[in-house]
Amino acid sequence: MAAGTVPVSTYRLQLTPDFGFAQAAEVAGYLAALGVTHVYLSPVLEAVPGSRHGYDVTDHSRIRDELGGEDGFRAMAERFRSHGLGIVVDIVPNHMAIPDQLPLNRQLWSVLRDGRDSPYATWFDIDWAAQDGRMLLPILGGPVPDSLGDLRVEPDGGPDGEPVLHYFDHCLPLRPGTSRLPMSGLLESQHYRLAYWRDATTELNWRRFFDITTLIGVRMEDPAVFDTGHAVIARLVSEGLVDGLRVDHPDGLADPRGYLRRLAAATGGAWVVVEKILEAGEELPGDWACAGTTGYDALRLADGLFVDPEGDSPLAAEYARLRSRLGAVTGLPPFIEVAEGAKREIIAGSLRPDVLRLARLVSGICADCELADARSVLTEVLVSLPVYRAYVNPGELPSDETTAVVRGAVDAARGRLARRLHRLAEEVGAAALGRHPPVSGAAGRTGEFTVRFQQTSGPVQAKGVEDTAFYRWFRLVSLNEVGGDPGLSGVPPEEFHATADRLLRSWPGTMTTLSTHDTKRQEDIRARLAVLAEMPSEWGQQVMEWHERAVPPQSSGSGGDAGPAVDADTEYLLWQTLAGAWPISQERLNGYLTKAIREAKRRTSWTDPDPGYEAAVLGLGSRVLSDAPLRGSIEAFVASIAADALANSLGAKLVQLTMPGVPDVYQGCELTGLSLVDPDDRRPVDYGRRQSLLADLDAGRLDAASSPDSDPDPVARLDAAKLLVTSRALRLRRDHPDWFAGSYEPLTAAGDAAGHAVAFARGGHAVTVATRLPGGLRRLGGWGGTLLPLPVLDAAAGWVDVLTGGVYREQSVLLADLTQRLPVALLVPLVPEVA
Repeated sequence: MAAGTVPVSTYRLQLTPDFGFAQAAEVAGYLAALGVTHVYLSPVLEAVPGSRHGYDVTDHSRIRDELGGEDGFRAMAERFRSHGLGIVVDIVPNHMAIPDQLPLNRQLWSVLRDGRDSPYATWFDIDWAAQDGRMLLPILGGPVPDSLGDLRVEPDGGPDGEPVLHYFDHCLPLRPGTSRLPMSGLLESQHYRLAYWRDATTELNWRRFFDITTLIGVRMEDPAVFDTGHAVIARLVSEGLVDGLRVDHPDGLADPRGYLRRLAAATGGAWVVVEKILEAGEELPGDWACAGTTGYDALRLADGLFVDPEGDSPLAAEYARLRSRLGAVTGLPPFIEVAEGAKREIIAGSLRPDVLRLARLVSGICADCELADARSVLTEVLVSLPVYRAYVNPGELPSDETTAVVRGAVDAARGRLARRLHRLAEEVGAAALGRHPPVSGAAGRTGEFTVRFQQTSGPVQAKGVEDTAFYRWFRLVSLNEVGGDPGLSGVPPEEFHATADRLLRSWPGTMTTLSTHDTKRQEDIRARLAVLAEMPSEWGQQVMEWHERAVPPQSSGSGGDAGPAVDADTEYLLWQTLAGAWPISQERLNGYLTKAIREAKRRTSWTDPDPGYEAAVLGLGSRVLSDAPLRGSIEAFVASIAADALANSLGAKLVQLTMPGVPDVYQGCELTGLSLVDPDDRRPVDYGRRQSLLADLDAGRLDAASSPDSDPDPVARLDAAKLLVTSRALRLRRDHPDWFAGSYEPLTAAGDAAGHAVAFARGGHAVTVATRLPGGLRRLGGWGGTLLPLPVLDAAAGWVDVLTGGVYREQSVLLADLTQRLPVALLVPLVPEVA
């Protein structure tokens, strides 16, 4: 693929030590038959041994040995090429790993050994002044005096036979000439300071990926760091082995715009998409040298089409009823209040050192500013910022959009601050926008604050909202998704069409997706749960019945002899999880519930787990799965909504695969995707079964458009239908890329049920039709005489549905006919010769 050429479609593979380059190569034939044009790989550079994701890079100069090394990569690329497949690779510029075996990260090893005299001292974002010229390493299991007995010097254990310091599995460098000192003196002599792991929340002096102290921020704004960090990737692109790149977490970079410009120059303008989370109404900066995002904005749109906004208030009422029944002392707060509270907790907790660093800069920029006041103001401004990052380039005027976002956050912060801090809030806002005149000698600090404010706001948003508030508020958990807002639901077709048209005009090469390695729950869980918005009362009654069977009266309320009570929010999450992910094993459910309640950080957490409460939650899940009548009731409920869930799943999938942008299929999601957040969604995929099903579809041995009665298993029926939709849409895009790079035309149905259809034409030759809100359509009595007018085609004898083979020769088609066999249709011209 020539540099700058846009892939037609991608298929994401999660590489692991068990599924490396050789295993990826083995599925080349299947992926080509599915219709994809590019294989989209998780990170391929050297990472921490055993890593299941590859984002913990240790060495930018090597392709990962555990995946097969460079020879394995080249062999895989050749296999892909023989099947007409290109390669897109995920890259990680923001951070590197701090592995237990530190010699694996030779740049960091050098910095810890030689401090600021290291040739790699500019690689990492370390605030040396905050720790008197040392880097804090919070790896100890307790205070230093209690850990001395676990520290030992190995005289020749280093990579070059030099002395090293061991702490259990950790191998640390020693400053030359210090190995024979007494342990206390030895520790004081290093360029790093060992500390209790809990001290990270108060004393850390280096930038991390969010709040993860095993991932250290890299200064990619340094040209030498950029060149070294991208040498292998740029070489693979120049050799034609890699066609495009996905950039992980650009918000962590000091200068995303500058980084993307350098990346474009280094790769000859290769296709690049960025993992940028856009909030509703937010747009990607127009001056970024990339094709678009990795698709969370498209996910929100496609999902939203199939959620009934009329269910908001009734669902909230049912949620509140359960909370009240289980002893909740407050009503159901708006999601924004929960999100703001969670962000405030994160700022005071795991991200405290990051905000303290900002506060010190504010104290140096603003005259007569106390550190405590700076922290208070920063807290409220960061809590009020509604997006991940405001894009300001020091020395340039910010855009009107950026100015409005920051000004809005400052105004909201002023409303919560004491009057005496209002002026300081204004100054912080001006500094964030790069407009604050520096006090004498503080010019550099003003620019640094502008950059670091942007690098801090993203982690506050991610950890506060995505990784905390999303685990605390559950009106409809299918909305608790990356880039989404649980307080909002439903996307009207008019909004979808307008946004799709904007994407085609401004970002035609952006990626679209429904599932990624980071989604909270896969696409078909969300599609199934969307049905609940159309039946809130029935759902609420079902939950109460399940609750009364599963929760003994004595365990409701506030604990007692039965042990800690499971709070109402967690119990409601359990019921939605079971309904959405059914069938689910005890092991998978336990793993998810443990993660969910620890992320919520209310009764237990990763840093301070409460074994008693966790046992109560897992015990409730176990009682449900071991109760045969209750299991039967859940299974029956899932079966009762299966037809509507299938309509939602197929509709969202077809829309995502045919809307403007480059569609991505996450590994395995061409069949039913019912996995929960990682690591559940990174389980091995059965490609043998998928290949067999696809062969059966192609040979006519499997009728994916058969009636529901022909296969009572809702998952099996969705498997077949979804594979049909996915393969036919991908093949159509591959065979006719010009159609899908062409125009986008909304099609509007006419009739009483018109609001239950979403339809559009691509390039005048491919028409997508999907059923939305099937429950409401059924209550309306079906499509009746509702018609869909089709585009005028002079040289065609009509239209044919590539999914069912149905032929339609009229200019307007009854939707009842179009959706008789499947709730979706994909129409192409029927040429006279074929007719």
